Order: sequence, then structure tokens, then C-alpha cells
Amino acid sequence: MTVPAPSLASSLLQVFDLTLGQMLWSRRTIFMAVIVGAPILIGAGLRAFLSLEWVQLYAPHASGTPPLTGPGIFGLMVWVFYLRFTVPVLSLAYGTSLIADEVEDKTITYLFTRPIPRGAVLLGKYVAFLVSAGVVVLPSVLITYYLVVPILGGRIGQSFPALVTDLSLIGMGLAVYGAVFALVGAWFRRPLLAGLVFAFGWEPVATIVPGYLRYFTVSFYLQGLVPHAMPHDSATTVIASVLQTFQTPMSTWSSVGWLCVIWAGALAVAVRVVQGREYVLEQ
Repeated sequence: MTVPAPSLASSLLQVFDLTLGQMLWSRRTIFMAVIVGAPILIGAGLRAFLSLEWVQLYAPHASGTPPLTGPGIFGLMVWVFYLRFTVPVLSLAYGTSLIADEVEDKTITYLFTRPIPRGAVLLGKYVAFLVSAGVVVLPSVLITYYLVVPILGGRIGQSFPALVTDLSLIGMGLAVYGAVFALVGAWFRRPLLAGLVFAFGWEPVATIVPGYLRYFTVSFYLQGLVPHAMPHDSATTVIASVLQTFQTPMSTWSSVGWLCVIWAGALAVAVRVVQGREYVLEQ
């Protein structure tokens, strides 16, 4: 009697269960946990500094312009530190290694000889990456939020909907960047180098060069969502313009739509590559 092959969903869960523990206790996770501790230190430092009586940062403006608030500072930290740095770095570190690590450790043969679809190996590892990334990033965002938002007159309850939006943006960024770098890891023999070129070479240049190059980046579409999550006070707008991070963003639904297209397309191509490629183990 022939035993039926497990379904894609069942195989995905098996790979996910096998991979999750390895990811959570890997050196990459420890390294990323150290990195995401930086905004917590910054938030604690700001709160301690502004608690000093001699600090006079809030002289009222003659024009009546509202000062920079805690929610505004947090919004900038979400964009500059999390979405522009942490999310790409974390996705690069994990995404490019989903298949590459198995090839390097010469364990890819054991996975591919099991009676499970090859695509399930990649997808199971990808889901494990999303869970691991969430475990690393979520506590950092929440602690930073509760440290930074109450300063300078900000209110936790009033800005909570913006926190939900920020967390959604970070989750979307991890999902899309993770899919892109999973494709890079499945396609290239030296995926880490290719991923570095894309994340810190191509994307920063393409987003500031006039023309259509920015449409071939992930950060441009995330940029189209960030202004809707940030407080619209004038101080935040001035700082954002100085940083040149909000240059002619797309509409919200257009950005979401294109991010979904990139996510689905990258994952589909990555699965196709894994299914059709013969991985040669180096001796």
C-alpha cells in the first residue's frame, strides 16, 4: 500500500516546526536583538534628558507653530530606524540564508530527499523567519513607544491607533523584504553580497534619483504608507523634509497593492527556483 505524500500545508508546518527553534536560538537572532536595543536606549536617554529641570526645549513659538511631540519623534524613529534600517537588515540576514545555509551546511540533500514538496521547504522556513523577526522586533517597538510617546506632552491612548499602523507597516516590510531576499537566497550563489547591494546600494540611490527607478524598490512603496501613520505637526514635517524621506509618495492603496504584488511575485518565483534548481554541494 502506497503512503500518500503529505500536502503542501502539512509539509510547510513540519519545516516550520523544525526551523523555528533553530532560528530563535541562532547567532543572527542574538545579534539582531542587540541592534533593536538601540532605539530603547535612545528613548530612555531622551526621557531622562528631558526630565532635567534646566532643559528648556519648549519655548512657545511666536507664530503659534506646535512643537515636536513624543508621537512625532516616535514616528520618525519608526521610519528612520525600523523601516529604513532594521527591517531590511533583519530580512537580509534571515531571508538570504533560508536556502543558502542549508547548502553551506550540506543539509539541503536531507530536506529535498524527504517526501515533501520542495516549495514547502522554502515556505516553511519563510514563515519561521516571520515569527522569529516578530519576536525580535515587537518588544523593541513597544518599549520604545512607551518610552518616547509620553514625553513632550504626548498621550499613550491618543496615539495608540498610530502604533497599530506602525506595527502593521513593520510587519508588511518584513514580509515583503523577506520574500525578496528569500528569492535572492534561492537564486544567487553568493546571496548575502547580492542582498547587500540591493538593500544598501540600489534602494538608497534609486529612491532619490529622479525618474522611474524608485518604482523598482520596496522602500518607495513603504514610504507611501508612512505619512499616514505619522502626526501631521509642522515640526515633524520639517524634519522629514530635511531627511528627504517623503518625496512624492504614492497613495495608500496603490502602495499596499504594489507591495502585495512584490511579495506574491517574489515568493512565487523563489518557490519556482527552488523546485527547478539542482543545488551542487561544494566539497
